[in-house]
Parts: sequence; structure tokens; C-alpha cells
Amino acid sequence: MKKITRRSFLAVCGAAAAAAALTACGGSASSTAASSAAASTASSAASTASGSLSGNVATGGSTSMKNVIAALTEGFAEVEPGVTVSYDPTGSGAGITGATDKTLDIGLSSRALKDDEKNDVDGTVIALDGIAIIVNKDSKVEDLTVDQLKQMFTGEITNWSEVGGDDGEIVLIGREAGSGTRDGFESIVDVKDSCKYAQELTATGAVISAVEANPLAIGYASLSAVGETVKMVTVGGVACSEETVKDGSYEVQRPFVFVTNKSVTLSEQAQAFFDFATSADAADLIRTAGAVPVNE
Repeated sequence: MKKITRRSFLAVCGAAAAAAALTACGGSASSTAASSAAASTASSAASTASGSLSGNVATGGSTSMKNVIAALTEGFAEVEPGVTVSYDPTGSGAGITGATDKTLDIGLSSRALKDDEKNDVDGTVIALDGIAIIVNKDSKVEDLTVDQLKQMFTGEITNWSEVGGDDGEIVLIGREAGSGTRDGFESIVDVKDSCKYAQELTATGAVISAVEANPLAIGYASLSAVGETVKMVTVGGVACSEETVKDGSYEVQRPFVFVTNKSVTLSEQAQAFFDFATSADAADLIRTAGAVPVNE
């Protein structure tokens, strides 16, 4: 994606104005020379308009946004190769805190901002993410309702046989406190602070690995992170997919959010990355990373 900066635009306009002035005063020879100069300046300005930035953009927060940030970073490097985008996967809570205390240029959150957080930071949704409900590949369970999920994660349903599976105690795998994925899942399923987890893990990949290793386990993970090692069950008969997340028919979904401090003007390179990530040009990158773009 090639963009001409305001400085380059003014240079082109200045050259064109100079050409017009010389044409008016100096006849055909001057006109030819001026036109050549204007064309040369315009070409030079256009060629330097892109790839002219340098420095670092500090991002951090949601581990669920790992694939999306990796794809955006790779795409942005083609536009501004002199800019480095760093990413510290510390969880959504830490991402919001980092934007609030100005240690991050852009915080990353896989949940919507809470009202009290909006006092200091702004949230911009760049994509939507389905929270997939995952079970071991050997599980016979294919579909669960939101109400069944609520009963399972609060300990009212404790055996797989109660929801169509083989006899065996349900093992609940979840994320740690402060995780955006956990907050999203618990809020949507209405099990906030009442889950009976057997394990609380600090990364999306760890949850997937734990479910993969245990035939009795169930967990939740970002759609963008789930591969072939576990099975996604449908929720209320609806599969977790880009189409069902976008049309709202899949119930367990949440936003991917860029968090920025209200009192700070982003650096030129951070603003350029922000603009790129929220543009239609980034839609295919976001889709390739497994999430659902909102700008296209």
C-alpha cells in the first residue's frame, strides 16, 4: 500500500505551481523544462512517500491476538520496512494498563473496554473473534447449548454422560484471571467468577494443549488460534466460523481492540501502523490470521 504524505503532496503541488509560473513567463522551452522538473519532483516525492518512517511501535496485551498482530506486522513491514512493531503477549488486562500508563503505544485487548477504563483510554475494534468451545478429538459430544456450558462450568453438570458423551468426570480448562478470553467467555455464558476450573492457564496455546492431552477436558480458545489438534463443538447448533461470527448467529464471540491513551498523540510510526491496521487494506491479513475483519 503506497501513501503520499502531506509533505510529499505539498512538494508535488509546489513543483506544479512552479511549472505553471514558468510556462506563463518563458515560452515553450521554459514550459518544457518546468514540466520536466515538475514530473521529476512528483516522481521523487511519490517514491519517498512510502517507507520513509523509522523507529519502534510498542504493542502488548492479548495473547489471543497473537496471530492477528503477526499478520498485521508482516503486512506493515512491506509498507514501512524501517519501522519495528514489538509485541509483548501479557494478557488483555496488562495491555489496557500499558496504554493507560503510557508504557505501550497501542495496548491489545480481546474484550471490550469497561466503563471505568474509558476515562483514560480509547478502544478501536479492528476485528471480531469467535471464542471456540473445544473438546478432545476423541469426545463424542458435538453440540452444547449456552445453558449447558453454564451448568458445566459452574459444576452443576459434572459428567460427560449428562450432555451426550461417555461416562467420565468433566475437566474444566480455563484462562487465568485478567485474560480477555476468560472475561469474554464468562461474561457471555454468564458464569463470571463462578467457574470450577481444574486448571487456569496463562496462554491460549496452553489451553489447547491441555484439552488435546485429556479426553475428558473442555476449554475455550480464540477461533484464530484453534487448529486440528482439538475439536470445536457447535453452540446451539451453530458452528464457530467467520461467517457466523460476522452475522452474529454464533453466540460466543468478542472484539479484538486497539487501546490508545486519550492524553497522548501517537508517534508518526505508531499512527501509521494504527491507520494500516484499521484500513480495508488489512482485511485479508486479519482474515488469514483467523479473525473476522470489520473494515473492508
